[in-house]
Formats: sequence, C-alpha cells, structure tokens
Amino acid sequence: MSISTVKTIVELRRRLREARCTGALIGAVPTMGALHAGHGGLIDRARAECDFVVVTLFVNPTQFNDPADYAKYPRALEADLAFCESRRADIVFAPAEAEMYAGAPQTSVNVGEVAEFMEGLFRPGHFRGVATVVAKLFNIVAPDKAYFGEKDAQQLAVIRRMVADLNFPVEIVEVPTVREPDGLALSSRNARLTPGERAQATALHEALIAAQSQILAGERSSAELKRLAGEGIARYPLVHLEYFEIADPNRMVPVAEVSGPVRIAGAIRLGGVRLIDNMLAALAAS
Repeated sequence: MSISTVKTIVELRRRLREARCTGALIGAVPTMGALHAGHGGLIDRARAECDFVVVTLFVNPTQFNDPADYAKYPRALEADLAFCESRRADIVFAPAEAEMYAGAPQTSVNVGEVAEFMEGLFRPGHFRGVATVVAKLFNIVAPDKAYFGEKDAQQLAVIRRMVADLNFPVEIVEVPTVREPDGLALSSRNARLTPGERAQATALHEALIAAQSQILAGERSSAELKRLAGEGIARYPLVHLEYFEIADPNRMVPVAEVSGPVRIAGAIRLGGVRLIDNMLAALAAS
C-alpha cells in the first residue's frame, strides 16, 4: 500500500485523532523536502521509537532572507514521497503555502539571544521564520516526539528554547549528522555544487576537525582557533568563509575562551551555494 499523503490541516488532524485513539505514540519529522540519507536517519529514529510517524514536507518561505535561495531550493515531491514510503513513515503532510499561511501572518515567534549570533547575524529573520513554522507544525501535529538533525545545531537550540519557554508538550530528539565518506555533511544544497566546488566543500569540516583537535591539545583562545581556521580555509580558492565561531553549546553565544564544552560552527559559500556545519568539542579530561 502506498504512503498516505495529506495536504490539509483538517485531514491531518482527523487522521492523527484516529491514531491517538489506539494509544499510538506520535513522532514528527519536520523537513523542507529534497530528502536525503540525513533525513532518512531522522525518519528511521522516529520509526524505531514511535508507533505513528508523520513527515512534513514544506519549503517555508518565512525562513528565507534571500528570495533567490528560496526560489532555487530543490523541490522533488514524488521522489520525497517514495523516500518516505521506503522508510516506512505513516503519513506525509505536504501542505501548500496557502494552507500554512492563510493571508499575511500577523503573529510570529522570536526566541531572543539564542538566535542572535552566527546564522542569526547572516540570515536576518531566519530563526523567527523557523520558530514560527515549527510552532505551527507542533500545534497541528501535536507530536509526542519531534526529530531534528545535529547539523543544524543552532536551529536545534532555538527549537529547544521555544519548547521550554512556551511549554510545548513535545520531546525534542537530536539525531547525529550524517556525512559523506570525505566528511561533508549531507545537505539538500550539495546537489547544486559544481564538481570543482564539491572537491573543495570539505574545507569547513576539515577546519572543524582541526579546531576540535586544537582544543583537546590545550588551545583555549577562540581568537586563535578562528585565526587558524581562517588560514586553513583560505587554502581553498573557491571557498568564501562567512563565519567560524566558538560558542556556548546551549545559548549559542560566542565565547572568548574555551572553559567547557563548546559548539564549533561555521558557514561557507561556494559560488551560489551556502553550506553550514558544526561540531561539539569538550576539554580533555584532566
């Protein structure tokens, strides 16, 4: 039997009521489609832990500060549906924009400090759009658990903050980043890289690994870690570094000195493609 695809909120809520009547634990996997093995890891985890799995496919316009990026974002509904069916999801919720935003929205969710730095600086309004659409999806689906990837660590921190502050009754489950054999984090945007750009796209991952090793070796200065990362990335002529930060892993605020666990995070551009990645680093045990 083919996977059930739902396009309206009313129908999705009806189907979920039926599932809840059986006592099913509901898992949600919010995505913007163009699904790959990284998303597959989220669906697989949800399938292992929940009785009923909802995958949402919605390219959310309010989280794009660049209209060109929104226009270029890959959309592959039929392939995504087949992917979800192969991973044994129960329902795919694929609403039109008018279903999610009936007219110009007047209400939004701002999460404060955790959204101000790194991605927040380079993508104004991005996290307001993310928090708002995820809040809407949580209200629509009312999942018991929701699954997000570690690759978008700041987004994950934003959602955790929103859930805590607004008392959403949902458990947020973090799933490790899935990578290519050479370390490049899987992303829907990777498909837009030229062969030459793809060969240099590992620059950020290499800088993250190097910074993690330097911290373990005793380096505590964020300025020095950032300087070394910049030198390493500069060896790749096609790569433009947007930022490389050492941040508190919960607040996502940059720190001057490493005194505990930190989230090393960065963003690069290769031509018209923007890639992000991050890694957690802890001090060596004394």
